[in-house]
Amino acid sequence: MKKIAVFTSGGDSPGMNACIRAVVRTGIYHGLDVFGIMYGYDGMIRGEIKKMQSHSVSNILQRGGTILKSARSEGFRTKEGRKKAYDQLVKHGIEGLVAIGGDGTFTGAKLFFEEYGIPTVGCPGTIDNDIFGTDYTIGFDTAVNTALEAIDKIRDTAAAHDRIFFIEVMGRDSGYIGIECGIGGGAELVMVPETKTTVKDVIKSLKGLRKTKTSSIIIVAEGDEAGGAAEIVEKVKAQFKNEDKEFKVTTLGHIQRGGNPTAKDRILGSRTGMAAVEGLMKGESNCMAGVINDMVVYTSFEDCITKDKPLKEEYLRLQEILSI
Repeated sequence: MKKIAVFTSGGDSPGMNACIRAVVRTGIYHGLDVFGIMYGYDGMIRGEIKKMQSHSVSNILQRGGTILKSARSEGFRTKEGRKKAYDQLVKHGIEGLVAIGGDGTFTGAKLFFEEYGIPTVGCPGTIDNDIFGTDYTIGFDTAVNTALEAIDKIRDTAAAHDRIFFIEVMGRDSGYIGIECGIGGGAELVMVPETKTTVKDVIKSLKGLRKTKTSSIIIVAEGDEAGGAAEIVEKVKAQFKNEDKEFKVTTLGHIQRGGNPTAKDRILGSRTGMAAVEGLMKGESNCMAGVINDMVVYTSFEDCITKDKPLKEEYLRLQEILSI
């Protein structure tokens, strides 16, 4: 293998740049030509591919986002689009790919490999921490710390005014951000997609908490089955309309995606980036490089896509015990 390319796809996450840097410099270290593909699969279709040098990735380790940009590609979902992407790779002589992203990215890479046989190793880039085959995903730790900083500040004003705050964090299908923010932020209740918490449960909990606490923080993952924070609050308020209690909603939104990556995310991005390149050189393909129990492991895209990554029962129990 002489030439490889790296791209980022799907939602951005802090630490992607650290991973890009590791891919480029590991490839150069081993004598490979490394190319960067702009705008993910869309850029691959259009041929937005450029040669990378060591200096191309200087001073990016600490930056959020991705210097290669990202996009969701409808074109790559079609056979015609994938054929165009393959033709562009052939044109540039690219023999292997490093795909940084999540489930959608890996689904595309798996299909592309099955159709054209281009060896691909993925790196887990998503703030949701919902990919099977790795203990943590690139960007998750930063997202949790960003959310926690906001939660701590909201706690101050909640306590000052005896208010109940419902704080919505990201997590359409996964409650990892929610549960870690709940534990780290001392939340009184956490609502995540993996556990069924009804509005009646919330009301019961709040009525119990008011005996010992004058303010409360409720963390709501955006994908909770009871609805978003704003919807839940309206239902809860109706049950407290005769009481002097003030409810507030804060949606943290995309602030969780940005910012300087933590040391943990920089190191994880660097480790998986290096492992992806060296994996390609050793014949690994159609798989993701992750870290489990502090060891680099390779997990097939099939398993990454189809297998669930459940929340730790210990975390759920810890949250419940510490919230009294």
